[in-house]
Order: sequence, then C-alpha cells, then structure tokens
Amino acid sequence: MGSEEEEGEQEQLTQDDDAEEVEIAVDNTAFMDEFFAEIEDTRLNIDKISEHVDEAKKLYSVILSAPIPEPKTKDDLEQLTAEIKKRANNVRNKLKSMERHIEEDEVRSSADLRIRKSQHSVLSRKFVEVMTRYNEAQVDFRERSKGRIQRQLEITGKKTTDEELEEMLESGNPAIFTSGIIDSQISKQALSEIEGRHKDIVRLESSIKELHDMFVDIAMLVENQGAMIDRIESNMDQSVGFVERAVADTKKAVKYQSEARRVRPPRPGAGAALPPGPSRPRPRPSPSPPPRLPAARMDLAQPTSQPPVQRAVRTELRPRPGGPSRSPLPFFRGPFLLFPCGPHPPSHLRQAVGRGG
Repeated sequence: MGSEEEEGEQEQLTQDDDAEEVEIAVDNTAFMDEFFAEIEDTRLNIDKISEHVDEAKKLYSVILSAPIPEPKTKDDLEQLTAEIKKRANNVRNKLKSMERHIEEDEVRSSADLRIRKSQHSVLSRKFVEVMTRYNEAQVDFRERSKGRIQRQLEITGKKTTDEELEEMLESGNPAIFTSGIIDSQISKQALSEIEGRHKDIVRLESSIKELHDMFVDIAMLVENQGAMIDRIESNMDQSVGFVERAVADTKKAVKYQSEARRVRPPRPGAGAALPPGPSRPRPRPSPSPPPRLPAARMDLAQPTSQPPVQRAVRTELRPRPGGPSRSPLPFFRGPFLLFPCGPHPPSHLRQAVGRGG
C-alpha cells in the first residue's frame, strides 16, 4: 500500500510539473515573439545606418575633390549625418533596454535567456562595427580636409606645421593664418577654400563629439562581451561550414540518384527486356552417379526349391494358306530365364539351361 501511494504522489507531482512547464512555455513563446520582432527592427536600423555610411563616404569624396563644393552636396551630407545620428541613438536605446531586461532575468538560467544574450551580443557587435566604420570615414575626411587647408596656405605663402594647424582648427578662427594673405585673385580663391574646409571640419568635429558618448557605451559593452561574442562567431563560422558541406553532399546525392535511375534496368514483371549483360560461361553440371539398383540376395550355391525360372512359349511357324509346305521350325526352343540380379547368369545356371529344361 505504501509503495502504491508513493507512486501515485510521484505521478501527481510529474503531472503538476508538466502543467507548469507548458504554462511557462506559452508565456515565454509570446515574450520571445515580441523579442524577435524587436531584434529584427534593430537589425534593419543597423543595416540602414550602414547604407547611410556608404553614402556619406561618397559625399566626402565629392567634397574633397571639388575646389569649392556645391552647397547642395553639403546640405545632403548634413541631412545624412542627422539621419545617421537619429538611427544610431534609436539603436543604442534599444540595446540598452535589452541589456537591462537581461540583467533582471540573470538570476534564472533558461534557454530563452541564452538566446536573448546571444542576439543582443551579435547586434551590439554589428552596431559597433558600423559606427566604427563611420567614425573612420569622418576621421579620414578630417585629415584630408586638413591637408587641403595646409596646401592652400602654402600656395598663399604661409607655411604651417601640423601643431599650428591643429591650433587653428581648435580655436575655430581661421583669421590667425589668413590675416596676412596677399590680396590677389589666387589668394582670394585659396582663402575661400581654406574657410570652407575649416567650416567642414568644425561641423565634422561637432558630429563626432555628439556620437562620442554612444561610442563609449557600446564599446564598453562589446569589450565586456568580447569572449562570448568570439565564441558565437566561431560557432557561426563552423555552422556555415557544416551547412555548405551538407549542401555539397546533397547535390552529389541527387546527381548519383539521377544517374542510378537512368541506368537501372526495369523489373522483369514490367514486360521490358533486360539489357544484355556481360557474357559469362555457364558452369557445366557435375555428372550425377548412376542409380544404384538394389542387390538381389540369392544363394546360388544352394538352388532354391522354386527357382525364378519361366518357360518360354513355344511358337511354330505355320505355312500360309496356299503357300509352299515347309517343315515346322521352332521359333525359340529352350527355357528363358529372368534373373533379377542382372543380364548374365552364373555358370551353373547356364549349364542347367543348356541341358534342356
């Protein structure tokens, strides 16, 4: 009785546990659907930022290649910079919100928590890569613009060092070096380009300062998650390799299957003739031994009282009616013995046959 009650209690506990697990799975499914929707929206924003960065790099090249850039090009660059900053702030806020929710659920380890951590880490790393590429493009544009300013100053007769040029850019007043420029047509054009490049650099530095906090937050987050992200990337690379190998093996299997179908002979029951195969010599059947006759047991030394002797029927040739008369001749005379033991009788029996019968 005690064991039956314990088994019943264990079954009841198992059923209760199953009911709780099903309930949690339903709740987590709804939550994970919302989480994946947020992940997808964040990924789309990061992809859009990457496209804007490529467009900004093209505009940087256009501005640097023109002596005096067109105002429309600069306006397009400003709008693109504002759009990048807006989307970047949106992505950063979402990543920070995800991080807070993950920290709140850190006390319990579950499969959905590991999924959320992995997705958050991958998006953070991707966002940092895109923004780092944008920062590198800005720094490159600043350095090339500074080089153009330095060359224009040399054209006007002003030779400056990198330190002096940096001082002018930090002060925000280009008049420090342009005050003594000779009033000529070439000098005026150079002065106009110097002032334009200086304004571009000032706006660029303002944009870099606005994005500085964002770089710091995301860079620290990625640095803390560096080891885990490296493992995730390694697993993803291995998964890609396994998938590519599986695809190649599948293609080979399909190819082999199609070739096998082309050369497969039809079944004999289908009525189609089998294809001729390689001729092989048929093996000759081994000769079977002659059947053994049962030996007759017969005591020849002592003749039995009833020997197996049969008299042959005496027949005579009678003359045909109207034919010549002929003396009757025996067709066969003498006994004819049937021996079950063989066609050749022993010698004493042959003597008996010769003596008459």
